[in-house]
Amino acid sequence: MLSTNIKEATKVAHQQLEVKVVKKLKAVRSDADYADLLNHFYAYFSHLEREIKPYINTQVLPDYAERRHAAYLKSDIEELGFTVDDLPLTTVPQISNTLEALAALYVMEGSIMGGSIIVQMLAKGGITKGISFFSGYGAETGQMWGKFIAVLNAEAETTADEDLAIKTANATFTHFSDVFTEVKVV
Repeated sequence: MLSTNIKEATKVAHQQLEVKVVKKLKAVRSDADYADLLNHFYAYFSHLEREIKPYINTQVLPDYAERRHAAYLKSDIEELGFTVDDLPLTTVPQISNTLEALAALYVMEGSIMGGSIIVQMLAKGGITKGISFFSGYGAETGQMWGKFIAVLNAEAETTADEDLAIKTANATFTHFSDVFTEVKVV
């Protein structure tokens, strides 16, 4: 099954991203720190959403409009009293078909699956507002993930399709990880 193969084949890239996100999360001490973390997510998600937009619609993913998008991140940033005016630079993988778009969306949707843990980490540090994105779909989070996975799995018909989806998902994790890399000017 494609979703199982993607999970296994992207394990290293996923862990590399997770290390960077957790490090940044652990450094959150204020609304400003949290808004900065959200800006990184917003910069990447909004860029990636523009790339997948031509290939994902309600014909492909019937509940696409109900899913968490960059607009939730922007709303959270604004709820904290900040803006999206000064965003980190981002690059995204090339997306040229529905399968690649779904593979990229796998990474985005997956970030919501760990959202409840992020919300708990933030709450321990006194951050309780601006959490709509990471709150995911509430009690429906598992069901929404299942619906997405069913669509993703149905899209890949051949081994070549699976290879392409895995390549795109790995690239999506890597590009997302790059957003959290501190660039030092020498």
